[in-house]
Amino acid sequence: MDRPEAAHGKARARRLWDRMSKTRRTLTDRLNTVVAGKKAIDPTLLDDLEEILLSSDIGVETTVQLIEGLKQRLDQKSLDTPEQVKTILKEEMTSFLDASQDLFPLNLPEEVSRTLHVVMFVGVNGVGKTTTIAKMAHYFRAQGQKVMLAAADTFRAAAIEQLQIWGDRVGAEVISQKRGADPGAVVFDAISAAKARNMDKVFIDTAGRLHTKSNLMEELKKIQRVAGQQLPEAPHQVTLILDATTGQNAIAQAHVFAQSLGVTDIILTKLDGTAKGGIVIGISQKLRIPISFICTGEGLEDFEVFNPREFVEAIFA
Repeated sequence: MDRPEAAHGKARARRLWDRMSKTRRTLTDRLNTVVAGKKAIDPTLLDDLEEILLSSDIGVETTVQLIEGLKQRLDQKSLDTPEQVKTILKEEMTSFLDASQDLFPLNLPEEVSRTLHVVMFVGVNGVGKTTTIAKMAHYFRAQGQKVMLAAADTFRAAAIEQLQIWGDRVGAEVISQKRGADPGAVVFDAISAAKARNMDKVFIDTAGRLHTKSNLMEELKKIQRVAGQQLPEAPHQVTLILDATTGQNAIAQAHVFAQSLGVTDIILTKLDGTAKGGIVIGISQKLRIPISFICTGEGLEDFEVFNPREFVEAIFA
């Protein structure tokens, strides 16, 4: 009989496998069709593989690296049959993901100290930022941590109300001001309150904005400065929320946010609703920004720590 933690791990892997079905059909099912019946690896097979990888939104640069890797193995006589291609692609993709994950020591519950940890969430409109913040608050609340939410999206009254509703639902206090207030003032109040009440985490919800608007990026930098004045080195994380269904546009967004704000990690949403899950690999390889969590559904529980090996297994199973 499986131990509880082993059983939980299997259930999590199975759930991820189920949610990644669209990406799996785009990538692995087509890969199996191309490889089936082939007796040798020829230029036509490599061209077909390249097209499949590109259509899975892995990205041009990452696809080129994967194909070049296969060609090198052919030249070195370490790749003999088409059946080996799938195994090698799995190994290479896992290696890409592992390399970026090593860059960010994720502050998970078992590693947390009692020092206040501030996370600032950024992203464009429509990526599910506020809902994702609620999921993350729920995740850490379940680990016994005290979480406070800062409603620094003061442009829309509905945004403040939405965060308050989520805060009530997950049991996290929300610090807010009226619509149109200075977002920096909200952050100042939230960190002050969190220090006074011995909170473990402050999650800052910011207004969704186009990554091409420099004036809006400057406002986010101001929020960073205010946080740093209130607590040295805060925000400790700048977490970028990306919608996986946007494919390659997500990489463009990540690049601009990273240049402007020094993004520490990425949370990918809506992975269950897209055939473009390969974007995970493209982001990791091109931007070298680790993926901390993934969202695979609309429920509070559809949120989990990103595990590179489990992810690759889910799209290749």
